[in-house]
Amino acid sequence: MSATWTISVNGRSYGPYSEAEMRAFAAEGRLAPHSLVARAGEDRYQAASEDGDLANLFRPAPERPTFFTAEGDASPQNFGRKDEEAPAERTHYVIVADMKSRSISGLEEEIFNFGPAYPIMPQAWVVSSEMPITAVRNALVQKLGKLDTLFVVDATHNKAAWFNFGPEVDSRIRRIWQKVHDQSATQRAAG
Repeated sequence: MSATWTISVNGRSYGPYSEAEMRAFAAEGRLAPHSLVARAGEDRYQAASEDGDLANLFRPAPERPTFFTAEGDASPQNFGRKDEEAPAERTHYVIVADMKSRSISGLEEEIFNFGPAYPIMPQAWVVSSEMPITAVRNALVQKLGKLDTLFVVDATHNKAAWFNFGPEVDSRIRRIWQKVHDQSATQRAAG
């Protein structure tokens, strides 16, 4: 594979991305067999599983979550960590959604099921829950449409999880979150 590809997400094109980047996206679950891709210089998008070179990235299916979670360590092997096995602890979340394709009432109802919650502005809530961030995100994603986006911040553990922003935004958020986490760790070690 020596080609480059662009990825189409919600009608917007991102890229071009190299072989290494496409492999990383597939390993992280950000590139799925149904993701629309086109080789550089081509205008026709097709499912990634239909591209001769990219199809191999999905055999066997990677054991990675479908959604990205920034947990201070960007290495892919940590994405599948089972937060559910950790002892329950009260966690403070900030949840922000941009609902474009569905009613917000189903999402808000799910948020209030997590524990004490308060809407701080339209489509933004503070929540206290014993659920881990991955469970919160996964439950909320079920209430989203294909045009809706979600961002969840675990203020207690310095974690974030998001959905439906596209590969380029995912990458930027991860870089910023990782830098903030790295700086915090350096400051704690120095202090």
